[in-house]
Amino acid sequence: MSETVSESVSKGPLRLGLVMTDPLRVLGLQTIFEGMKDRVVEAVPLSVPGALDASGVSLILIDAACTEHIFELLTSFRRKRPHLRLIVLGMEEDHEYIQRVIGAGAKGYLAYSARENEVRLAIEIVEDGSAWAPRKVLAKLLDQTDAEAERRKASIPKITEREGQVLRLLIEGHPNRAIAHELGIDLITVKAHVGRLMRKVGVENRIALSMQAVSRKLVS
Repeated sequence: MSETVSESVSKGPLRLGLVMTDPLRVLGLQTIFEGMKDRVVEAVPLSVPGALDASGVSLILIDAACTEHIFELLTSFRRKRPHLRLIVLGMEEDHEYIQRVIGAGAKGYLAYSARENEVRLAIEIVEDGSAWAPRKVLAKLLDQTDAEAERRKASIPKITEREGQVLRLLIEGHPNRAIAHELGIDLITVKAHVGRLMRKVGVENRIALSMQAVSRKLVS
């Protein structure tokens, strides 16, 4: 199957939901979105109950302060909208709390103190299908699935040269867009490579793929 060389790897507009009640925080995020020169982001204000039925959005930022029942809300999203990607914003920086947030169904967590570039990168990483959280939190979550991973890795998968190139960049933490730019291929091709690599390695997400690739020395 041939690969298409991409002249540009820019993504289309992103319609992003905001579940938060602090007008200053909303304004701050909108300023960050406007500063994303290579991406148009439309921020859509949502209420706590209305977010569960929101249409046309693929990613939602939730301020933990807008509800006293953040874990129940995340569980409801996971049950009713399992494919919707969620990033929680909060004042907590305790790793156990963040681990609970990710375990409840969020794909990312950002502290209020997060810098602008962290917010932008978190959105891009989560949109690509990976998770955004402190490394120690992600490591603990992966440890919980080590036994399952061990059962799946009975043999070393055969990886093509191009898949190896994608995997190396993935391990370095590059999002799909950066991988496409580096290798001169389009985003669809990158996603196809990542999907095949996950199936070959026997994992279900990019973080687990990167960790398994390092521990099993799948790339030099």
